[in-house]
Amino acid sequence: MIVVSTRAALRSAIDGARADGSRIAFVPTMGYLHEGHLALCDEAAAAADFVVMSIFVNPLQFGPGEDFERYPRDLDNDSRLAEGRGVHLLYAPDVAGMYPGGDTRVFVTADALETRLCGAYRPGHFRGVLTVVAKLFNQVTPDVAIFGQKDLQQCVLLERMVNDLDFPIDMRMARIIRETDGLALSSRNVYLAPEDRAAAPVLYRALQAGAAAFANGAVRAADVIAAARAVIEREPRIALQYLSLVDAATLDDVATPVNGNALAVAAHLGPTRLIDNILL
Repeated sequence: MIVVSTRAALRSAIDGARADGSRIAFVPTMGYLHEGHLALCDEAAAAADFVVMSIFVNPLQFGPGEDFERYPRDLDNDSRLAEGRGVHLLYAPDVAGMYPGGDTRVFVTADALETRLCGAYRPGHFRGVLTVVAKLFNQVTPDVAIFGQKDLQQCVLLERMVNDLDFPIDMRMARIIRETDGLALSSRNVYLAPEDRAAAPVLYRALQAGAAAFANGAVRAADVIAAARAVIEREPRIALQYLSLVDAATLDDVATPVNGNALAVAAHLGPTRLIDNILL
């Protein structure tokens, strides 16, 4: 595996892969890799000949008081894991390399889509995500890009960006990878205190209860949400932020559930914010 940190070195490696006729797949991450990230590498390897992963903790997507400074980082271990999963090129720029001059004046935004679900509680977050991914797409020039369903809103916004701005990229969303007790894998799970970790799988059980209500004939979104909420309310450690049933393509709230709608949740356990979703 080649490891590079500059755009020039990245460009040279990409040009070499292109000269060999390789189709390029791209997996953008913020590092501190887990099986969820590595499953994206598997998807990438199945879709292309040359797999590029980026590791960059993007300051633009962190708001005041969020965890940019303490976000977990371990590039040595990440490199070992990525190489073991077939990544050909690991791109790990620093902040100065990604944002020369340190003052970003032009951003990519998604209007009202940014203010729904997580965006209502993390103003500016998705502007930061869209901007850095647009930059990475221009630097890596992939044929296909792989993202995880756990970050469903991010996937929806990026798909819209690719379509509206004519990026020639095949966008793919990979399924959520979970612990054996159902907790969606996340780099932030490391923040959970033992008692909060024990309570965290309740979020997935709640989503399953909502999906079961739909499967059993619920015809109102309110009933699907109520079934999920009842499970969450039995766990006092969970501070619910939102629980919404939305169209998985537009993020619009729905009144009448149909196959493919997304039941999405965000909650705090202690200081740790977790998100999850399930498709009906």
